[in-house]
Amino acid sequence: MPNARILSLVLDDNGAYLGMEKGCFVLKDRKGNKKKYPVLENQIKEVVLHSGNAVSTGALSSLGFWGVDVVVETARGRPVAMMKAFDDDRHVETRLAQYEAVKSEKGRNIAKQIVIHKIKTQNRVLENHDLKLLDVEKAVNSIQNIQDENINKFRQKLNAIEGVKSREYFSRIYSLVPSDIRPEARKKYRAYDGVNNLFNLGYEVLQWKVHRALVRANLEPYLGFLHSVQNGKPSLVCDMEELYRYHVDEFVLEYVQGLSSKDFIAKDASAIAPRKGKRIYLNDKKTNHFMKGVKEVFKSDIKASTIRAGGKKQRLETLVNEEALLLGKYLRNENSVWVPRLA
Repeated sequence: MPNARILSLVLDDNGAYLGMEKGCFVLKDRKGNKKKYPVLENQIKEVVLHSGNAVSTGALSSLGFWGVDVVVETARGRPVAMMKAFDDDRHVETRLAQYEAVKSEKGRNIAKQIVIHKIKTQNRVLENHDLKLLDVEKAVNSIQNIQDENINKFRQKLNAIEGVKSREYFSRIYSLVPSDIRPEARKKYRAYDGVNNLFNLGYEVLQWKVHRALVRANLEPYLGFLHSVQNGKPSLVCDMEELYRYHVDEFVLEYVQGLSSKDFIAKDASAIAPRKGKRIYLNDKKTNHFMKGVKEVFKSDIKASTIRAGGKKQRLETLVNEEALLLGKYLRNENSVWVPRLA
């Protein structure tokens, strides 16, 4: 019996090369040291290619044939692309069920569960730091009472509740940020201060993990239930991100404790930015360190029920992948309910 897929091959040292040699994947570092991985043992679950490294077309062909995930990242570790085999889209029944659910009661239930879960997990962060908790019971009652046949109005009402709670949440956790780098409020896209940009960078890693999980589960990443469908917006990714943001929040809150304003640099905003000025970012050296830390969060073990009966512990990344599979089962009516699992 072949071994379980457990290996991640990461080419993040400039000059590394992945090729094929006599039925083996061969990973060679820039000093010429080699490691071989027999193809038939089927141990590799993913290959991560950073800019500055190389891979042969023979290796890519074999990775595609064996269904190994291939992720392409910039030199600083930002995921920008993935390789997808032609037969990955063969499971159309899941996407058909997703399309049908968007404007149905099932879709509304999914959206409600996402917001309820997010508020509950925000309270976990607040509780961990002895901060004032959100009124979860009141929020849940308001969410459950939303009834509107118009999908756009339904989403507006639900997002309004989520927005209020998120503003309360960030106003409290930002009190934990050192005073010389503390933001006044949460800013999302194109923030000008360094800490908000750190949260945004951490959420980028989360977004990629969720996107890959949804593709693996044969779901359509651009068709969501809570977030509106817009050109270029992966709305289901945005939906599912909400379930796990608190893990990134905890990491960022811990990380910034060792930072000061001297660790940040100013860069000119792009020409298409809504206003001119300097945007503040963590310096390059610390950004690389930060990115590695965020990725380690998803490799960390957490206490959470698993799909496998009796399992109570797994990696956060596995939890994300499993939750996408469970959402697919709910959409296909293989499971009667879907309530996101708390880690």
